[in-house]
Amino acid sequence: MNFEKAASYWEEKDKTSVKMDRETLLQEADAFLTAHNTCALATGAGEFVRCTPIEYNWWEQKLWMLSEGGQKFRALRDNANVCAAVFDPYQGFGKLGGLQLTGRAELIEPWSEEYRAFLAYKKIPEQAPRGLDHPMYLIRVTPLEMELLNSDYQKKGFSTRQQLRFGE
Repeated sequence: MNFEKAASYWEEKDKTSVKMDRETLLQEADAFLTAHNTCALATGAGEFVRCTPIEYNWWEQKLWMLSEGGQKFRALRDNANVCAAVFDPYQGFGKLGGLQLTGRAELIEPWSEEYRAFLAYKKIPEQAPRGLDHPMYLIRVTPLEMELLNSDYQKKGFSTRQQLRFGE
């Protein structure tokens, strides 16, 4: 098995792909992430890896996730690099829709200004999480890169896979 050849498949294909302009691609990513609310969040540190299905909100161009806790925090303690996958239900090869977001996770301090602003955005009264016997942790993921896959892009004259990098 030639792992390098398999791993470089998309890099080679992207060299000749028809790309969307950045603004259109940002709008596509925003619409896709807003239309969904659950991702698979991959975390890892050392030999430990975890992939957690979790509800998210796409707000202020970041993923925000409230969590009661769990093993993902073992990895987040040592490694802030994460990957989140969001996808449409599979309906056949010609109807693909998905997005992979690679980014940096931060834990937002409970009851900080940012934490309370997110609760307000979600329309969650502060007394609701304050009444729990354990804190609700808030994870914020700032995207570094997104890869969008959508069969419909071909109908618009673009390649089905599009890449979006941030901070460039």
